[in-house]
Amino acid sequence: MTRRVVGLVDGRLQFGDTLGVLTSWDLDAGVLTVVGRSGEAVELPEGELVAGKTVPPAPLRRSLAAPEVPAPAEMQRIAARGWNALEQEALGGWVLRASSGFTRRGNSTQTLGDPGLPVEEALDRVQDWYAARGLPAFIELTSPGSTPGLAAALAARGAQEAATFVRTAPLARLAAPAGANAGPRAGTDVGADVRLSRTADEAWMSRYQRVGDDAAKAAAARALLHSGPSVWFASVTLPEVPDGPAAIARCVVDGVWAGFGAVEVVPQARRRGLAGALMATLASRAAEEGASGAYLQVEADNTVALALYDKLGFDTSYRYSYARLPTV
Repeated sequence: MTRRVVGLVDGRLQFGDTLGVLTSWDLDAGVLTVVGRSGEAVELPEGELVAGKTVPPAPLRRSLAAPEVPAPAEMQRIAARGWNALEQEALGGWVLRASSGFTRRGNSTQTLGDPGLPVEEALDRVQDWYAARGLPAFIELTSPGSTPGLAAALAARGAQEAATFVRTAPLARLAAPAGANAGPRAGTDVGADVRLSRTADEAWMSRYQRVGDDAAKAAAARALLHSGPSVWFASVTLPEVPDGPAAIARCVVDGVWAGFGAVEVVPQARRRGLAGALMATLASRAAEEGASGAYLQVEADNTVALALYDKLGFDTSYRYSYARLPTV
């Protein structure tokens, strides 16, 4: 919370308070930016500030009910809004998506509904669309939800599938585990503070391990990471990790649902509860915006991540697959 001078009435200074998350402090311009609960950013000139203090997030009630998990098709649409592909084109009820090849979710066709064409003809159209962009043709196959007959058509073409689990949890369980209080998640053996921001700065991006040296993919990554209704980035720094954050994570809030991802912890800081601390802080922030349910997507063969999410209380709601069509 910050307090600043807002005026002078009858010779007496008038003060105003701003409660929110400090997301930036421009030392050159002398301006702080605080994002309030409504999501509105407020710029505060340094010279007007008279006081400031840290206010921990209000603890969530453990009894706060999670929303009912919607049908897979609707949950997939929610997840798509939180990872909004750079290029999208409708094919009937399908959506073709491309993002310079960065992630399958950003470069696959979502097949929820009727494409308005026979399935075989629609798949031909999909292959041509991705070939024109120099990208492999991936199909997001959701069951139930995808077009009837699509799975058989993909199998007949020899499409290779990779399964992904969609896991959900009550947000209160994630944000307020038993015995937790403000600050790092209970069980964390470091006194690290979690930093929240509306943007992924260079330090945060330096820990994001999915970009590489491809400039087009790096630009697409930044765009996708910042897409979504209400996006937050979290990071933790430790003295023994001097070259950047020890851990990072991302959360996107969309109504009652908060989607988590981009959880990365440097090897020397693992098994210290940092991932849980980041997700707990993000969950508390999401709850302040009205969310009550958490979801994430994790590849079926990522046993390390699955074990972490088991521990944090996530259950598998359904699964979907990315099927890669053979190159024509």
